Amino acid sequence: MKKALKYSLALFMGAASLSVQADNKSDDLDDKIDAIFANMPEDGPGCSVGVIKHGELVHQDGYGLANLELNNSLDGSHVHRIASVSKQFTAMAVLLLADEGKISLSADIRQYLPKLRNYGSEVTINAMLGHVAGMGDYDFVDNLEDPDAMKLRSSAGNKFRLGNEDYLTISEFYDYVKTVPLRHEPEKKWQYSNYAYFLLSMLVEKVSGESLRDYAERRIFKPLNMTHTFFSDQPTEIVKRRASGYRPSEQGGYINSMTNLFWVGDGGLHTNVEDMAKWDRYFYNPTLGNNPTALLRQFLTPNSEIRYERFEYANGQMVLDSEFGKIYTHSGGWLGTVTNYERIPDKAYSSIVFCNSEHLDARDYASMIRKVVLNN
Repeated sequence: MKKALKYSLALFMGAASLSVQADNKSDDLDDKIDAIFANMPEDGPGCSVGVIKHGELVHQDGYGLANLELNNSLDGSHVHRIASVSKQFTAMAVLLLADEGKISLSADIRQYLPKLRNYGSEVTINAMLGHVAGMGDYDFVDNLEDPDAMKLRSSAGNKFRLGNEDYLTISEFYDYVKTVPLRHEPEKKWQYSNYAYFLLSMLVEKVSGESLRDYAERRIFKPLNMTHTFFSDQPTEIVKRRASGYRPSEQGGYINSMTNLFWVGDGGLHTNVEDMAKWDRYFYNPTLGNNPTALLRQFLTPNSEIRYERFEYANGQMVLDSEFGKIYTHSGGWLGTVTNYERIPDKAYSSIVFCNSEHLDARDYASMIRKVVLNN
């Protein structure tokens, strides 16, 4: 009896010791990540940060303010507009349409969107997903000398200012993009194209009969219980717990920097750290589609053998090699938002960095977090 009691006490003390060690490790990790953001002023915009190990959020916090006017602090739960990190969700929506048998990824986009201009070459959906379709980007707006291309103008007839000064509805922007010529021949080089991903949102709408917002909600976000995630296609809607966007002022301090352009596909997704952790878990336990394992395998496969610098591109994800294994990552930047999400499957590790000012470098923060966590 005494021997059994002694054994039980030993088990209890051992478990308690392990619990203390785990708590100490967690505190140590929090302290190291906090140190990365130690120089961030408490009275300015900042970042929401999440670190995931083995499917669990081991660090979730906010640094700086979510709203400078209300003096609300970021706490790791605020909703951010995540700019081009949105592209992987657009890509998943397109792959789900293919999984349903409603489109072929190898088909010409004009098969489904016949009102697009005749590009003179086949432009496949897969090439658009991989940025090898030859399509242009926003810097192409002012360089269109093609007589068949629509010229964007402000309401006063002046040069269109792409940002938050002038405004276009989704349908008006679509009318413009329909007329834009290719920048170069398809499948010859990698050329980042927001136009391509916007057109993919129009593809989803045309084929499914639902907006990208509604289709993604039904086929991705609701099944994964991502309750704070949506493509925001309405400029006037209320977003609860929104992290407002800013940029530094030349006179010192900050000014508001929020887009009034609400087309989606290339960007426009709103989400928070907790929902991104749910998205992250999907990659280790696929549940979407008719054949979840096959769909995930396709999602992780580069769309082309064409590389750009160090990386390949797989359906809204840059894929590159590192000392820790393959990194699947994407960053985003637009008015008042700079974001980064990266995943390293070999280490069961991911990081989420959503910042609400244009002067902050989410990729740099992600790199520092990676080194702290994986070298720890």
